[in-house]
Order: sequence, then C-alpha cells, then structure tokens
Amino acid sequence: MRGNGAPAGSTQGNKVLSVEAVDLYYGASYTLRRVSLTAKKGEVTCILGRNGVGKTSLLRAIFGLHPIRSGRIRWEDKTISDLPPHERARSGVAMVPQGREIFPRLTVLENLMTGFAILPRSLRHVPDEIYTLFPVLKDMLNRRGGDLSGGQQQQLAIARALATKPKVLLLDEPTEGIQPSIIKDMARTLKRIRDERGLSIVVSEQVLSFALDIADRVLVIENGEIVRDDPRDSVDAAQVSKFLSV
Repeated sequence: MRGNGAPAGSTQGNKVLSVEAVDLYYGASYTLRRVSLTAKKGEVTCILGRNGVGKTSLLRAIFGLHPIRSGRIRWEDKTISDLPPHERARSGVAMVPQGREIFPRLTVLENLMTGFAILPRSLRHVPDEIYTLFPVLKDMLNRRGGDLSGGQQQQLAIARALATKPKVLLLDEPTEGIQPSIIKDMARTLKRIRDERGLSIVVSEQVLSFALDIADRVLVIENGEIVRDDPRDSVDAAQVSKFLSV
C-alpha cells in the first residue's frame, strides 16, 4: 500500500538526498527491503514506525554506519553508498543518533567543539547562531553534559551536529525521553533551522503529533518497507496511527 503522494524516489528538482531501492541485512535478517526516499532542500521528512521496523537502520545506512546489500544512496549528484561515515560528514551529512550520545564528562562547550573536528582549524569556533537557536546552552557552557536534562542534552546533540555546517541533518527518535513542553520547543527550533538554513532534515519518530507538526512529508515504514509516502497535507492521521499502535 502507498499513500496518495508521489512514489518515493520520484521527487525531482531540489532533492539533496536520494535513497534508491536499498536492501540491508543483519546476518540472515532482511532489515530494509527495497527502501526508496528523497529529501528535498528546505524540507522536513519524517519516517514513522514502531520500534524494530527499520527506522534506525535506515538512518544509520544513510550515514554509513551499516553497509547496504544493494541499491544506492546519493547526495546531490554524487553516489555516497561506499563512503565511510566521516567522508559522508565532510560531504554535508550530519546525524544525531538515538540516545543523543553526547560526552557526559565533557563540558557543554567541549561537546560543541567536538563537532568541529571535520572543519578546517580556522573555522573551529561556535557561531553566535548556535546560541540563538539554543540559548540555554550559552548559560551552561561550563557544565558537564551528563548533568543536563534529557531535553538539554538533545539540544546539545543537535547543536553539535549543526556545528559541522551540514546540508542534510538526520535525527533518530529526537523526542525519546523528552517532556512534552520541550518537544514543542524542539519542533519550533527544527522548523526555524529548516527555514533559516534551508536544510534537508530527515527524522525518524514514533510520536505522530510531533511528526505532523514539523513534517513537509511523512513516510511510514513497516517490516523494513516504506508502506506510505504522503505530503503533509494529504496525511491520513487515523490510518498512520494504526502503524504506530502496539
């Protein structure tokens, strides 16, 4: 089954990221099945699904953390399927993993500085726009990352990813463990990042309300396959929620 939107992989024009008929295996387990999608400049693409259906595997495959069996991944007009993660990062792809994975013993500032490792030394400074997007971090620069709340750690993880000046930002389950008021703030910030930076943002999620708040396009993954692909205005929330209920 597929939604009323165009088939995944068919979007033309200003697409930045293209996943084309990707198969991925964990041992004998067929994890991703002919998955295709495109992410356009200045748009948020949300990938919805239950735990264990392939959302994280898809983002990790895009970033190069899991090798694909077949298909290809393209960024702009270049195939990046065989590039290691650090080369994909240099090409403009950044990822905030599930669980955030900040350095708990490093300060907020030291965590931010780790994001600059791929940049020339002359560019390794925290731009003011980071603190404009995440003002709470400016007041906590000397606090250890492990002492921050879950929401503050997520802001730090996103800010660190933005420090690499990406063109594609991958976010894996960003609302996990975050209180509702912070989720609303995060939605506003992501839309601001999209609008001001013109990024392609690809988000894996289980929280439908958050996805509908930020998305320009909504995909649903089930058993490793994309089963719905719709522009935000055409999303049938009742139908999509059936793929999220336990």
